[in-house]
This record gives sequence, C-alpha cells and structure tokens, in this order.
Amino acid sequence: MEIVGWQAFNLAVLVGVLVYFARKPVAGYFRTRRAQIQNDLDESARLLSEAEARNAELQRRLVDLGSEVEEIRELTRRRSEEESERILAEANKAAERIRNDAKAAVDQELRRAQQELREEAAHLVLDAASEMLRDQISESDRDRLMDEFITRIEPAN
Repeated sequence: MEIVGWQAFNLAVLVGVLVYFARKPVAGYFRTRRAQIQNDLDESARLLSEAEARNAELQRRLVDLGSEVEEIRELTRRRSEEESERILAEANKAAERIRNDAKAAVDQELRRAQQELREEAAHLVLDAASEMLRDQISESDRDRLMDEFITRIEPAN
C-alpha cells in the first residue's frame, strides 16, 4: 500500500505542477478557442442573414417574374394582333391595287377591241361601197368621170 500512497503523492505533485505551469497557457488556449468559436458563430450568423436576404430577394423576384411573364405574353399578343392587322391592311391594299389594275387592263382591252371593230366596220363599209360602185358604174360612166377629173386638174396647172 505504501506504493499506492507514493504513486498517489507523485500523481498529486505532477497534477499540481501541471496546473501551476499549464494553467495560463491552457486558459489562453481556451480563451482564444472560445473567441474563435464566437467569431465563427458571428460569421455564420452574418452569412445566414445574407443568405436569407438573398433568398427573400429571389422569392420576390420569382413572384415578380410571374407578373413579368404575363406582361410579356400580353405585349406579345398585342404586337401579334397589330402585326396581323397591318398585314391584313397591306393585303387589302394589294387586292384593291390588283382590282384597279385588272379593271384598267379590261377597260384598255375593251377600248382596243372597240377601235378594232370600228376599223373593221369601216373597211367593210368601204369594201361594200366600192363593190356597189363597181356594180353600178358602167364603162361609159368611168370614162366620163375620168374625163371630168382630167379637165379639173388641167386648169389648175
């Protein structure tokens, strides 16, 4: 038992020496470690606050995005309607222009056909008149007309 007493005494002296000499460095270590842990907690709280703020901003933007998408859809719908109306107006103008061009072409073709008919009618009348004159004028009438024509021309010379 004596050995156990000496071992206990040695242990008590060793613990006493360790406490005497290691108390300040161990306390400083724990103070430093506590400050570091506190700084890490403060930094974590700051980062958490920033993350929550970013999350709130993203949530707000997500809500705004829905209304923004709806605005874009409405704007796109209005623009497509305006473009459809513009295209329809241009198509109507083009159709009207084509109608007017076709009418002008028909009118011009009608005038040309009427002119051709007049000319053809005049030729037919002339042909019929010359045929009638040929049939009605005799050889003696021709000679007499020729003599009259010559007598009218000679005094003019």
